[in-house]
Amino acid sequence: MADRKATVERNTLETQVRLSLDLDGQGQSDLDVGVPFFEHMLDQIARHGMLDLNVRASGDTHIDDHHTVEDVGIALGQALREACGDKAGIRRFGHAYCPLDEALSRVVVDLSGRPGLTFNVDYPRDSVGGFDVELVQEFFQGLVNHAFITVHVDNLRGTNTHHVVETVFKAAGRALRAAVEQDPRLGDATPSTKGAL
Repeated sequence: MADRKATVERNTLETQVRLSLDLDGQGQSDLDVGVPFFEHMLDQIARHGMLDLNVRASGDTHIDDHHTVEDVGIALGQALREACGDKAGIRRFGHAYCPLDEALSRVVVDLSGRPGLTFNVDYPRDSVGGFDVELVQEFFQGLVNHAFITVHVDNLRGTNTHHVVETVFKAAGRALRAAVEQDPRLGDATPSTKGAL
Protein backbone atom coordinates (compact mmCIF):
# COMPACT_ATOMS: atom_id res chain seq x y z
CA MET A 1 0.00 0.00 0.00
CA ALA A 2 1.36 3.41 -0.97
CA ASP A 3 2.04 5.97 1.70
CA ARG A 4 -1.12 7.95 2.34
CA LYS A 5 0.54 11.19 3.34
CA ALA A 6 0.37 14.78 2.21
CA THR A 7 1.93 18.13 3.04
CA VAL A 8 0.33 21.37 1.94
CA GLU A 9 1.09 25.03 2.37
CA ARG A 10 -1.42 27.86 2.20
CA ASN A 11 -0.12 31.39 2.23
CA THR A 12 -2.36 34.44 1.98
CA LEU A 13 -2.17 38.03 3.11
CA GLU A 14 -4.05 36.92 6.24
CA THR A 15 -2.52 33.56 7.16
CA GLN A 16 0.40 31.23 6.58
CA VAL A 17 -0.33 27.54 7.09
CA ARG A 18 1.88 24.46 6.68
CA LEU A 19 0.11 21.16 7.38
CA SER A 20 1.23 17.54 7.15
CA LEU A 21 -1.14 14.58 7.38
CA ASP A 22 -0.56 10.82 7.58
CA LEU A 23 -3.77 8.79 7.30
CA ASP A 24 -2.02 5.69 8.66
CA GLY A 25 -0.46 7.33 11.66
CA GLN A 26 -0.53 6.70 15.39
CA GLY A 27 -2.82 9.53 16.45
CA GLN A 28 0.00 11.95 17.14
CA SER A 29 -0.16 15.68 16.66
CA ASP A 30 2.30 18.57 16.69
CA LEU A 31 0.33 21.79 16.63
CA ASP A 32 1.21 25.47 16.76
CA VAL A 33 -1.58 27.62 15.36
CA GLY A 34 -1.81 30.37 17.97
CA VAL A 35 -5.36 29.46 19.02
CA PRO A 36 -5.09 27.18 22.09
CA PHE A 37 -8.64 25.83 22.24
CA PHE A 38 -8.59 25.11 18.50
CA GLU A 39 -5.29 23.24 18.93
CA HIS A 40 -7.00 21.15 21.61
CA MET A 41 -9.77 20.31 19.11
CA LEU A 42 -7.34 19.45 16.30
CA ASP A 43 -5.62 17.09 18.71
CA GLN A 44 -8.98 15.32 19.16
CA ILE A 45 -9.20 14.69 15.41
CA ALA A 46 -5.67 13.32 15.30
CA ARG A 47 -5.91 11.18 18.42
CA HIS A 48 -9.33 9.69 17.78
CA GLY A 49 -8.82 9.49 14.02
CA MET A 50 -5.45 7.73 14.39
CA LEU A 51 -4.08 10.36 12.03
CA ASP A 52 -0.69 12.00 12.43
CA LEU A 53 -1.24 15.73 12.07
CA ASN A 54 1.37 18.49 12.12
CA VAL A 55 0.20 22.08 11.75
CA ARG A 56 2.09 25.36 11.85
CA ALA A 57 -0.02 28.44 11.32
CA SER A 58 0.32 32.14 11.89
CA GLY A 59 -2.34 34.66 11.08
CA ASP A 60 -4.11 37.87 11.93
CA THR A 61 -5.39 36.65 15.29
CA HIS A 62 -5.03 40.23 16.56
CA ILE A 63 -8.20 40.83 14.52
CA ASP A 64 -9.83 37.52 15.41
CA ASP A 65 -9.30 33.78 14.93
CA HIS A 66 -11.56 33.43 11.89
CA HIS A 67 -8.98 33.40 9.09
CA THR A 68 -6.61 31.07 10.91
CA VAL A 69 -9.31 28.53 11.79
CA GLU A 70 -10.86 28.60 8.32
CA ASP A 71 -7.52 28.31 6.53
CA VAL A 72 -6.41 25.37 8.67
CA GLY A 73 -9.69 23.70 7.65
CA ILE A 74 -8.93 24.44 4.00
CA ALA A 75 -5.38 23.09 4.30
CA LEU A 76 -6.60 19.95 6.09
CA GLY A 77 -9.16 19.41 3.34
CA GLN A 78 -6.49 19.74 0.65
CA ALA A 79 -4.19 17.34 2.48
CA LEU A 80 -6.99 14.81 3.04
CA ARG A 81 -7.91 14.86 -0.63
CA GLU A 82 -4.29 14.37 -1.69
CA ALA A 83 -3.57 11.64 0.87
CA CYS A 84 -6.67 9.65 -0.16
CA GLY A 85 -5.47 9.55 -3.77
CA ASP A 86 -7.92 7.75 -6.06
CA LYS A 87 -9.68 6.26 -2.99
CA ALA A 88 -9.32 2.73 -4.31
CA GLY A 89 -10.02 0.14 -1.63
CA ILE A 90 -11.24 2.54 1.06
CA ARG A 91 -14.44 2.06 3.02
CA ARG A 92 -15.62 5.55 1.90
CA PHE A 93 -18.30 5.95 4.59
CA GLY A 94 -17.73 6.51 8.28
CA HIS A 95 -19.83 7.52 11.22
CA ALA A 96 -19.32 7.94 14.93
CA TYR A 97 -21.21 8.90 18.06
CA CYS A 98 -19.03 10.37 20.79
CA PRO A 99 -20.13 11.38 24.29
CA LEU A 100 -18.41 13.57 26.84
CA ASP A 101 -20.30 13.55 30.11
CA GLU A 102 -23.73 15.05 29.33
CA ALA A 103 -22.91 15.92 25.69
CA LEU A 104 -23.34 13.63 22.68
CA SER A 105 -22.60 14.30 19.01
CA ARG A 106 -22.78 12.33 15.78
CA VAL A 107 -20.66 12.87 12.67
CA VAL A 108 -21.22 11.03 9.38
CA VAL A 109 -18.64 11.21 6.55
CA ASP A 110 -18.82 10.24 2.89
CA LEU A 111 -15.63 10.60 0.83
CA SER A 112 -17.96 11.27 -2.07
CA GLY A 113 -15.98 13.60 -4.31
CA ARG A 114 -18.70 16.19 -3.71
CA PRO A 115 -18.43 18.93 -1.07
CA GLY A 116 -21.39 19.23 1.27
CA LEU A 117 -21.82 20.16 4.92
CA THR A 118 -24.94 19.81 7.04
CA PHE A 119 -24.20 21.30 10.46
CA ASN A 120 -26.72 21.18 13.31
CA VAL A 121 -25.10 22.31 16.54
CA ASP A 122 -26.58 24.66 19.12
CA TYR A 123 -24.22 26.01 21.76
CA PRO A 124 -25.21 27.00 25.29
CA ARG A 125 -22.61 29.81 25.16
CA ASP A 126 -20.94 31.83 22.40
CA SER A 127 -17.34 31.09 23.34
CA VAL A 128 -14.99 28.76 25.18
CA GLY A 129 -11.84 30.28 26.65
CA GLY A 130 -12.08 33.21 24.26
CA PHE A 131 -12.65 30.95 21.23
CA ASP A 132 -15.74 31.91 19.20
CA VAL A 133 -17.60 28.62 18.73
CA GLU A 134 -19.17 29.99 15.54
CA LEU A 135 -15.78 29.20 13.96
CA VAL A 136 -16.31 25.44 14.36
CA GLN A 137 -18.67 25.47 11.39
CA GLU A 138 -16.21 27.62 9.40
CA PHE A 139 -13.50 25.02 10.01
CA PHE A 140 -15.69 22.19 8.79
CA GLN A 141 -16.90 24.21 5.79
CA GLY A 142 -13.30 24.79 4.72
CA LEU A 143 -12.53 21.12 5.23
CA VAL A 144 -15.41 19.73 3.16
CA ASN A 145 -15.04 22.32 0.38
CA HIS A 146 -11.42 21.39 -0.25
CA ALA A 147 -11.49 17.67 0.55
CA PHE A 148 -14.56 17.24 -1.69
CA ILE A 149 -16.38 15.22 0.96
CA THR A 150 -19.85 15.19 2.49
CA VAL A 151 -20.12 15.63 6.25
CA HIS A 152 -23.17 15.69 8.52
CA VAL A 153 -22.59 17.04 12.03
CA ASP A 154 -25.32 16.78 14.67
CA ASN A 155 -25.08 17.58 18.34
CA LEU A 156 -27.76 15.48 19.99
CA ARG A 157 -27.55 16.93 23.49
CA GLY A 158 -25.30 18.88 25.82
CA THR A 159 -25.34 21.74 28.31
CA ASN A 160 -21.61 22.49 28.53
CA THR A 161 -20.28 24.28 25.45
CA HIS A 162 -16.75 22.88 25.80
CA HIS A 163 -18.19 19.37 25.95
CA VAL A 164 -20.45 19.99 22.95
CA VAL A 165 -17.58 21.19 20.76
CA GLU A 166 -15.23 18.45 21.91
CA THR A 167 -17.74 15.70 21.11
CA VAL A 168 -18.05 17.10 17.58
CA PHE A 169 -14.29 16.96 17.00
CA LYS A 170 -13.90 13.53 18.59
CA ALA A 171 -16.72 12.14 16.46
CA ALA A 172 -15.22 13.76 13.35
CA GLY A 173 -11.92 12.02 14.03
CA ARG A 174 -13.57 8.65 14.54
CA ALA A 175 -15.76 9.02 11.44
CA LEU A 176 -12.79 10.00 9.27
CA ARG A 177 -10.81 7.06 10.64
CA ALA A 178 -13.56 4.67 9.55
CA ALA A 179 -14.03 6.30 6.12
CA VAL A 180 -10.36 6.25 5.09
CA GLU A 181 -9.76 2.71 6.35
CA GLN A 182 -8.74 0.15 3.75
CA ASP A 183 -11.34 -2.59 3.17
CA PRO A 184 -9.50 -5.82 2.31
CA ARG A 185 -12.57 -7.18 0.53
CA LEU A 186 -12.51 -4.29 -1.93
CA GLY A 187 -8.95 -4.83 -3.07
CA ASP A 188 -8.22 -2.06 -5.56
CA ALA A 189 -11.89 -1.46 -6.37
CA THR A 190 -13.47 1.95 -5.85
CA PRO A 191 -16.54 1.87 -3.59
CA SER A 192 -18.90 3.53 -6.06
CA THR A 193 -21.30 2.31 -8.76
CA LYS A 194 -19.81 5.08 -10.92
CA GLY A 195 -16.37 3.49 -10.65
CA ALA A 196 -14.85 6.77 -9.48
CA LEU A 197 -15.04 9.14 -6.52
